[in-house]
Amino acid sequence: MTLRFASLGSGSEGNALLVESTDGTTSTRILLDCGFGIRETVRRLERLGCAPETLNAILVTHEHGDHVGSAYAVAAKYNIPVWTSHGTYRATVNLRGADRAAVRFCRADDVFSVGDLQILPYTVPHDAREPLQFVFNDGARYLGVLTDAGMSTEYLCAHLENMHALVLECNHDREMLANSAYPWSLKQRIGGDFGHLANDIASAILTRVRHAALQTVVAAHLSRQNNTPLLAGQAIAVALGIDAGDVPIADQEEGLPWHAV
Repeated sequence: MTLRFASLGSGSEGNALLVESTDGTTSTRILLDCGFGIRETVRRLERLGCAPETLNAILVTHEHGDHVGSAYAVAAKYNIPVWTSHGTYRATVNLRGADRAAVRFCRADDVFSVGDLQILPYTVPHDAREPLQFVFNDGARYLGVLTDAGMSTEYLCAHLENMHALVLECNHDREMLANSAYPWSLKQRIGGDFGHLANDIASAILTRVRHAALQTVVAAHLSRQNNTPLLAGQAIAVALGIDAGDVPIADQEEGLPWHAV
């Protein structure tokens, strides 16, 4: 059994993470979020060697456009079930394809399975109706994902304590955000408790949940205007005790190539 993941792209212009478990000749493929248009989603999937019709499920974390994007339209076109919370579905029910997609509901702390993957949803502090993030496991290896959260909580840290790999939001550098040309209200939203993770908060979370089996941590959802790959990499590196250049970055254009868990 092998477990691996790749990013189609990560940032405010679109997010999608591909998770794949393979056991012999059988594979399970899940797309976490689908924040790009249909054609762009297909193009980015094919770049990773994945045809959309081979997806077993699309998971939607919350209703913001850079995450839900064309999720329902892709699902309806390729006959893929969509998993999301009741709150997220209610907030997105009018999107293209939502009336034709096969929607299944999940909620925090209720484990469900898709193929060979077990999936644990957990809730995060974000300005959305019922946002969820997810932990994936194939029975042996664990991949945690945490983006779109404004602050660290005891609850979310507890869900990320036993990971072998982690995709972790490093959205902004506090000083860069404070000095940016963004309106004050937008700065407050991004930097608030229900906004996005600053580099130092991501580093603190990682310091807390780090353990010997955690081999890969990917910095994700970086702001183009309020962060740099170097600053995000340094935040992760400090917590892990490694060089910043060794931290994988999931960027907006190229995403992230396949990484084994």
